[in-house]
Amino acid sequence: MTSRLKRLAVASLATALATLGITVANPSPASAAMTICYNTSQAGSYASVANQAATIWNNATVNLTLSANCGSNLRIYRITGGGSYAVRTSLGNGRVYIDTQQAAQYSVLRIMTHEIGHILGLPDNYNGNCSLLMSGGSAGTSCTNAYPSTAEANRVSNLFAGTFAATERSADRAGADVFQDSWPSMLTSVS
Repeated sequence: MTSRLKRLAVASLATALATLGITVANPSPASAAMTICYNTSQAGSYASVANQAATIWNNATVNLTLSANCGSNLRIYRITGGGSYAVRTSLGNGRVYIDTQQAAQYSVLRIMTHEIGHILGLPDNYNGNCSLLMSGGSAGTSCTNAYPSTAEANRVSNLFAGTFAATERSADRAGADVFQDSWPSMLTSVS
């Protein structure tokens, strides 16, 4: 059995077990099928946070590896105002914008890992559940969980293994997908 088939079998088994409510840890990828090169030259003080988020995704998934400053599939920007958001141009490609004002209120690592999740093919899930990374800011400012759930990680692994049909892979549509409003705006005081 080829290493790609082994990784696919492991990811499929983990997804099936997660569906049954059984949680298993994803093995570290032996050799990734795809490398996503991210560029932090515009991330300023958030470059180290981007590296932490990449490590989280690398440890949680198979079939891909995020690697720093080897290219620009993913560009990370530090901005002030306007909110944190992601623009996915295709699966594994796009831009992440981290708003310094929101990063002062929410966990910047959770924001970064969440926004990179969009580039990796995950949609928002505004259910307020802190254990789900893609619930974003709906889980509140006290939520600092920066780790994808088993189901979220398995979905990314399966997307990069090519096991979903084209209609299930929204990241492959023509045009860019913009993911905004995951993080409620800063609270304002009323005088």
